[in-house]
Amino acid sequence: MAQQYKALQSQVNTEPLKKKGSSKGLKKFFVKIKRSNSQSMDDKLEDFKRSGFRSTAGPRLGWSKELNDLGQPFGRWDKDRVALWLHVLGLSMYVGECKRWVKNGDHLLQATSHDLEKELGIRNHFHRKKLQLALQAISAETRSPVSELDHTWVTRWLDDIGLPQYKDQFSEARIDGRMLHCLTVDDLIGLKVTNQLHHLSLQRGIQVLRMNNFSPSCLKRRPTPDEDVLQNCPGKVVLWTNHRVMEWLRNIDLSEYAPNLRGSGVHGALMVLEPRFGAEIFATILSIPSNKTLLRRHLSTHFVTLIGSAVQQQKREVEAQPGYTPLTPSLRVKVKKGIFRNLKSDDRDDFVCPIDPRSDRDLCLNGGGSLPRKDAVDAPKEEDEHLLARDNRYLDNVPTSDV
Repeated sequence: MAQQYKALQSQVNTEPLKKKGSSKGLKKFFVKIKRSNSQSMDDKLEDFKRSGFRSTAGPRLGWSKELNDLGQPFGRWDKDRVALWLHVLGLSMYVGECKRWVKNGDHLLQATSHDLEKELGIRNHFHRKKLQLALQAISAETRSPVSELDHTWVTRWLDDIGLPQYKDQFSEARIDGRMLHCLTVDDLIGLKVTNQLHHLSLQRGIQVLRMNNFSPSCLKRRPTPDEDVLQNCPGKVVLWTNHRVMEWLRNIDLSEYAPNLRGSGVHGALMVLEPRFGAEIFATILSIPSNKTLLRRHLSTHFVTLIGSAVQQQKREVEAQPGYTPLTPSLRVKVKKGIFRNLKSDDRDDFVCPIDPRSDRDLCLNGGGSLPRKDAVDAPKEEDEHLLARDNRYLDNVPTSDV
């Protein structure tokens, strides 16, 4: 009797388990399917080899130059090839109109600004300027490192110089390396950049790019393991990004104020190359209270030690000049309404960073603390002159701002 009771109890306990297991039969079926698929994929992974480039890396890595390697001048390109070039340039929104209206490359080269606006529907003056600069460069049949920097690289560069708040405006305007090289004050106002300190940040950022032949990897984002004591080294500091400056602030026991540099536009080139940027405005940007004189003195001492006495002396000489206006974080650029300027070779003073090699030499030092400079950029390069002077018809009647 006891044995029959135990057998009956065990039968009752196992029946729910069987039902519970049977309810998951469909789920187990799908699991087996997923596992079989994943196993079959694993068998094919041996034949898969990852290339060195991402699928979205075309324009950023300058694949447009491959279109030029086919040995045919741009003027002889058919409309499909011109449309592909326009897509690689980052102006894919106009490809449809390009295929409809453009006959060949020479037809697009002969187009005026009015034609681009009416026939291709390019009403954004930044897009017209981008296209005209690209046409001027490709018709000159010269290659420059600046043409390898597309608008996605420029948006990342804005992070490096501490101005990420303008990434949307620059991205929508498709600002690339060539446009950055020829950026004007009116362009910045059209991009809603009205802070004078931010103008100077962009100016010195462009200047250091020119000094390094527009190398996309010239800026230093983090300290190197073999970095020596940072004293009197403007040549190193001029390459610092905004993040690297924040790291330096943490190293000198000012980590509490380092986050205040985000969105300030402060980077190494501004600290070294801008004569009006000193320890006083640096402390103001960091929001160090004026009554904390010891902290401000601490920052000033380390700042002068970092950039060197020669650079500091040049900054003091500028301060001593009559009519000197101190730089403040809230200072605004005056907007001239109703004025449209043509971008011609005679209007280079309107550039955010004028193309003048002497301006780069003003703050260059001799000896171990000299600023980094390549022989290739001691003077404006031939392709730069093509962008700015040769065949000015491409840039005639191009308004640089809608304000």
